[in-house]
Amino acid sequence: GFFGLIKPCSSLFIYFSTFTEEKLGQAEKTELDAHLENLLARGDCTKNWTEKILRQTEVLLQPNPSARIEGFIYDKLDKKIPSRTTNPEILGQYMVDAAQEFGADSPYGNTLITVGEYQKRLGSAEREFLQTSSATFLTPLRNFLEGDWRTISKERRLLENRRLDLDICKARVKKAKQAEAKAAAEPDFQETRPRNYVLSASASAAEHELRVAQTEFDRQAEVTRLLLEGISSTHLNHLRCLKDFAEAQATYYAQCHHYMHELQRELNKCANSVGAPNSPAVCPNPVSSAFLLESGPSASAAPGSSSTSLAQRPSSVQLPVTGTRKAKVLYDYDAHDTSELSLLADEIITVYTVPGMDPDWLVGERGNDKGKVPVTYLELLS
Repeated sequence: GFFGLIKPCSSLFIYFSTFTEEKLGQAEKTELDAHLENLLARGDCTKNWTEKILRQTEVLLQPNPSARIEGFIYDKLDKKIPSRTTNPEILGQYMVDAAQEFGADSPYGNTLITVGEYQKRLGSAEREFLQTSSATFLTPLRNFLEGDWRTISKERRLLENRRLDLDICKARVKKAKQAEAKAAAEPDFQETRPRNYVLSASASAAEHELRVAQTEFDRQAEVTRLLLEGISSTHLNHLRCLKDFAEAQATYYAQCHHYMHELQRELNKCANSVGAPNSPAVCPNPVSSAFLLESGPSASAAPGSSSTSLAQRPSSVQLPVTGTRKAKVLYDYDAHDTSELSLLADEIITVYTVPGMDPDWLVGERGNDKGKVPVTYLELLS
């Protein structure tokens, strides 16, 4: 038992001694080929940036550190994370409960109920976005770090051990040949068994060990190379996941914009019903979508940047009075009165504007039907 413990300790000491001598330049080090070195550097870069993107995306989706820790524990226990009520849903429920206390028939209570219900819709959309992002983006990144990269790291450590074994064998062969050459230069004829014979046998054994070590090193280098070349497939997979994440974000923000536009319409109707259309104390006036776009981050972009494309900023496009454009309908829309035109998602209509018209609206035509249509439901086509 004692000698069984001594042997691995001795091997570990030899590894450490050889590694230290190589770092200090006192021993020859087997260098990896340039292609494998590039693959190793690329793998390290992929791993480091994947970790950073994963952590920051988790912070974006769940700013609460305690909730992230809870999710991490459930993930490690391989249990499904319980559905958590989002903050907008909680706020919406508080508003509805407050309306019952204040009186649902009062202007304030009725408005609280309206806003509360839309807050619940926002919360539901947020929960769906979080679930989609976790499944399509976070999980693949986490699987790479906890699966593929762990396998690569294990094979890299094994490759380093094989390299140290090879260097140790090279040092032994070199030492054996130096001793053999020295003995040949100074023969001792009084020995019953010439040293040359013993040293030659020792050199042959060292060369055999070197060939075995070289074979094992080459085999392990090939295994590691194949795994690292799979990083290209990982990048392609992460590219698809990134597109899914961006699409989920776009869907979520479009839903939020849609709900808030509908909420503004409801609040405007509420203000008109109490006879105070311009009174912010009862129902605030709707915020122009053109103002929202102009006050956002893209407002500071250069005039020639892509953020000013027609598809992204439809309400900022000023159409001539007599000019017409084709537009794609993004969502279904039900006309609230005879002056408006009902819309179906994905259909193509003709739109134009008239002097003095609200910038949030355009005149839409579909065949013989004509009426006002909200800009936020359209994507203007070039």
